[in-house]
Amino acid sequence: MKTLYLAIKYLAILLWSCFVLFPFLWAVTTSFKTANGVTGGATWIPWLQYKPSLQGWQSLFGGSGGTDISGPYLNSIIVTGSASLISIVLGTLAAYGLSRFTFRAGFIRNADITFFFISQRIMPPIVLAIPFFLLLRQLGLLDTLAGLLLVYIALLLPIAVWVMVDFFNNVPRQLDEMAWLDGCTPLTTFYRVILPNSVPGLIVAGMFCLIFGWNDFFFAFTLTFTDTQLLPVAIVALNSSVTPWWSLSASALISVAPLILLAFVVERFLSRGGLAGAVR
Repeated sequence: MKTLYLAIKYLAILLWSCFVLFPFLWAVTTSFKTANGVTGGATWIPWLQYKPSLQGWQSLFGGSGGTDISGPYLNSIIVTGSASLISIVLGTLAAYGLSRFTFRAGFIRNADITFFFISQRIMPPIVLAIPFFLLLRQLGLLDTLAGLLLVYIALLLPIAVWVMVDFFNNVPRQLDEMAWLDGCTPLTTFYRVILPNSVPGLIVAGMFCLIFGWNDFFFAFTLTFTDTQLLPVAIVALNSSVTPWWSLSASALISVAPLILLAFVVERFLSRGGLAGAVR
């Protein structure tokens, strides 16, 4: 019975691995094909079944009549990285305050304030798009990196607060009390005692912020026109009446590369137990 269970278990893992890895295999092989190679039927082995070509990759940087996506790629790095960093800093400070101190304004309590942050992610994006559009137009920030940065901070800040409030609630309050007995102020306690013990939570919050910010298409599309463009919008713009699968496959691999790197970094912490208690 145990042998049968193990056989079914490993078979399920194998099937799931094939299901997950097949799109990557298809994207890698297609990115090195030409139009004839794509339309000529399914082929997988280079040099034996098809002749590899760099046309798809060259088109991403302006070659072979393509569109240079290096600018949008850099814009995505700047906007996503900056918004994630600012959201983590502000969100961590807000989360610590909500976790350690009691706020009261009429019937509003800490739990209500925390729910207010989280509720910003509950609303459908289309509900937020119009207010964001009108606000950025009023400020003269439509189709600018600064405007997108403000919007992304508003979108990512609730994620940081949500993750860090839950993490701080599980950090023993005795650490704060012992630091206060030693003469530390609440701010000094936060920076010298609590923050060094909160690295796992910071990494998880940062991971969520980076993933959500990097993959966002809706707001990057609705709040920009021609002057500013992020990577998801640039990839969609590659499509035409004849879908260039070779270019789209190469761009998909380039766009997912930072997330794969992020996964490896987080996996290193997981393997060393560095994120113990960060995810519940």
